[in-house]
Amino acid sequence: MIFALALVPLALILRDGLTGRLGAEPIRAIQLRTGWWALTFLLITLSVTPLRRLSGWNPFVKFRRMLGLFAFFYAVLHLSNYVGVDQFFAWKEIGEDILKRPWITIGFSALVLITPLALTSTQAMVRRLGKRWAALHRLVYVAAACGVLHFLWLVKKDTTEPATFGLVLILLLALRLRLQARKPKPSAVSQQPSVGNAVTGAQHAEPAPLMADG
Repeated sequence: MIFALALVPLALILRDGLTGRLGAEPIRAIQLRTGWWALTFLLITLSVTPLRRLSGWNPFVKFRRMLGLFAFFYAVLHLSNYVGVDQFFAWKEIGEDILKRPWITIGFSALVLITPLALTSTQAMVRRLGKRWAALHRLVYVAAACGVLHFLWLVKKDTTEPATFGLVLILLLALRLRLQARKPKPSAVSQQPSVGNAVTGAQHAEPAPLMADG
């Protein structure tokens, strides 16, 4: 059900495009809507762990990887619309835009940051990278901050929406830091892995994952 709901924004964009409801600037409308949903799914993904800890409802965490991958999916659509539709693969102009326009530079940086998170979202990569996986996935907060700045610098005048995204991100980060500080440190006994959890210990560590179950 959540997978189907996550595809609704794309379905609405396609419907509006086919029925001429995207306004006078359809390319810009698609650009704004795909970017908005990419950032929205990113913040929803970041909210999973704090909500789980506050509510105690552990099953919710199993959707985190899917939600994170949808954030990446809409970010790729956002970039693809710019590269293929807006600029029509004019690579020289695209390169100049990335270097000269701050909002494009910071937006491109956000996508670069979440790409390795999406690529390492499988349980096999969690096991393979070990502690390095946790450090890598902390970049999600940097990527989210870049996404908020990208949105803020893009709209310029009415900054209500990007400011709201920024406030939500700050609250999520503050909440996570508070919960992390309150989390009891494991005792020396609990740190010793048993035969059963020695293989899967990396899967259950939960430092700051974005797109993998923790």
